Amino acid sequence: MRLLALALLPLVLPAQAGEVPRRPVHTYSIVARDAATGELGVAVQSHWFSVGSSVPWAEAGVGAVATQSFTDPTYGAMGLALMRAGKSAPEALKALLAGDPDREVRQVAMVDAQGRSAAHTGAKCIQAAGDEVGDGFTVEANLMDKPTVWPAMARAFREAKGDLADRMLAALRAAQAQGGDIRGQQSAAILIVKGKASGQPWNDRLFDLRVEDSPDPLRELGRLIQLRRAYILMDQGDGFVTAGKWAEAKAAYEAASKLAPGVWEMPFWQAVALASSGKLDEALPLFKRVFAAEPFWKRLVPRLADVGQLPKDAALLKAIEAQ
Repeated sequence: MRLLALALLPLVLPAQAGEVPRRPVHTYSIVARDAATGELGVAVQSHWFSVGSSVPWAEAGVGAVATQSFTDPTYGAMGLALMRAGKSAPEALKALLAGDPDREVRQVAMVDAQGRSAAHTGAKCIQAAGDEVGDGFTVEANLMDKPTVWPAMARAFREAKGDLADRMLAALRAAQAQGGDIRGQQSAAILIVKGKASGQPWNDRLFDLRVEDSPDPLRELGRLIQLRRAYILMDQGDGFVTAGKWAEAKAAYEAASKLAPGVWEMPFWQAVALASSGKLDEALPLFKRVFAAEPFWKRLVPRLADVGQLPKDAALLKAIEAQ
């Protein structure tokens, strides 16, 4: 019955889509799969508030979708549903377009978990508008200053080094270097999920970052990506502590601090982990640095002991608070 219902989705799409928006709200994006890791993602920039709340859709082990121009979020939800049911990205996009009487104002792109990709730019998308479908990715843009934007995005993605976040950000920057949106910049977002579903969707989102309103959203998005990497390393460090792998934990914590200098919470919790595990000599210099920069962290120490996040050991607490 579920597959039958999904097969009928194109027939009910117009009724669910509602009225066509009066203005185009989204501009350039990339949808991609990392061939090495299987990760799936969408990155987008627009001269419109909070672009990340409507354009990017992704589900681990299923696929990723960008719906823009005169945006219809049904393409995101139903596109993922069709790919989850076994349709390829080209098949899912074709089915949804067939049921949309307003398809000529839509710009939609999809990539599935096998890397099959498809894109559609309607004939009534505001120029300059177009897309390019590559191996495991698509780039698409509308309301651009020049028609060189999406070819530059494709070229940048193919040539860029690094992980999926690095490569997609390179594509966005290449778009802006070509003039980008004719209206300018305002918001940006990136959404990346794991290649395989864990059964815990909240743990499958590797990057879910939004710049809602900024004069330079790509710069801010780049900063947030680096900060997110730091927190991923912190999580890894905590995992190594739990496993008793101290050398690996130290390396992860130090790498996190290098990515996010001035975020004193990172060395603080590293010090807490060390002190809680009998490594007070290593913890004390970290506490000292944190307290010198932001003294209020010292007031948190006894509260942690009260709830078991630090040993309730008077000598240990006194040593920490003396830093």
